[in-house]
Amino acid sequence: MVLDYRRFMPPTLITRSQDEIRAFQKEHGAVVIKPLHGNGGKAIFRVPAEGDNLGALMEVFNNTWPEPHMVQPFLPDVAKGDKRIVLVDGEVAGAINRRPGEGEFRSNLAVGGSAEATELTPREKEICAAMGPRLKELGLIFVGIDVIGGEWLTEINVTSPTGIVAIDRFNGTDTAAMIWDAVVANLGDR
Repeated sequence: MVLDYRRFMPPTLITRSQDEIRAFQKEHGAVVIKPLHGNGGKAIFRVPAEGDNLGALMEVFNNTWPEPHMVQPFLPDVAKGDKRIVLVDGEVAGAINRRPGEGEFRSNLAVGGSAEATELTPREKEICAAMGPRLKELGLIFVGIDVIGGEWLTEINVTSPTGIVAIDRFNGTDTAAMIWDAVVANLGDR
């Protein structure tokens, strides 16, 4: 599904091939490699442009995950944060900016990132407007998307997106109630 929104994404490669990753690195420099179906910031690696340890990393990835892996250029703006935007029934419920912890490039709260209040950029609003109707059509009631640098969609999280506690703390909202209301409304459509 994420590749349906390629126009909002940095260059992205989905592969199990070390040769394809090396060619991608040759074009884009340092990359981030992560499991296609990962969560919580687990097993996300930054590989320098020189490709140090790429072979060993691919051995681990290919022996651990049967599906292909996601590869994207490393975006230095991640140091300023990775915005988690939560959509409920296709509508923006709120967002937080997640900053990486000390000595980390990953900003996920589960791996030591910290949350701060934020607003959406015009580009982020455009991304949400493009995705919202399709998410609703697919029956995806609770979705978290990640955007780096105010413009690059890097992930769509549909299994257990986090961030609503912080969003509600900053905004004085009740996202859990919004989710429940959407579930009940969608059941009424059946």
